[in-house]
Amino acid sequence: MQIDKMNRTMLLLSTAVALSGCSATNTENQYLGQSPTLSLSQFFDGEIKAWGIVQNRSGHLVQRFAVDIIGTNDGTTLTLHETFSYMLGDGPRTRIWEITFEDGLYTGRANDIEGTASGRSFGNAFRWSYEMDLPVGDNEYRVQFDDWMWAMDENTLMNRSDIKKFGLVMAEVTIFMQKVPPRDG
Repeated sequence: MQIDKMNRTMLLLSTAVALSGCSATNTENQYLGQSPTLSLSQFFDGEIKAWGIVQNRSGHLVQRFAVDIIGTNDGTTLTLHETFSYMLGDGPRTRIWEITFEDGLYTGRANDIEGTASGRSFGNAFRWSYEMDLPVGDNEYRVQFDDWMWAMDENTLMNRSDIKKFGLVMAEVTIFMQKVPPRDG
């Protein structure tokens, strides 16, 4: 009797793990046929203006910011120079990303990111994951970022990030990005 109960428990646990793995794949794959196709290396080649907010886990607004991004693409590496300004809260003033890409897979490093970030394109979406030591008041916390970006059109991108600690969402970031038209002359 005890063994049957244990076998049922193991079967339920195995099924739950298998289904959770499928749901992540389905989440990513649902964007494969959607357009416009998002190519980070193309979207971020040039000047981008972005505006964002950070909400804590209670939903309260804790940061409001703007970002000026200058991106250059040499064919194998995408370099992003980000300059932040804050209307509410505080955070990093600059960040420089060095991102390499091949066959829809991206890896990157930045001055305030721990280790290597990794990402992948899925049709009109892109998923980007990394860790960072996030200063909060007088403390610093190692957190995980789970970024999702979606192309709205060829010049507009939406970014939604979960900031997690111990697997729990501690804050959410929403960013709207637009390409700046090239200047003539």
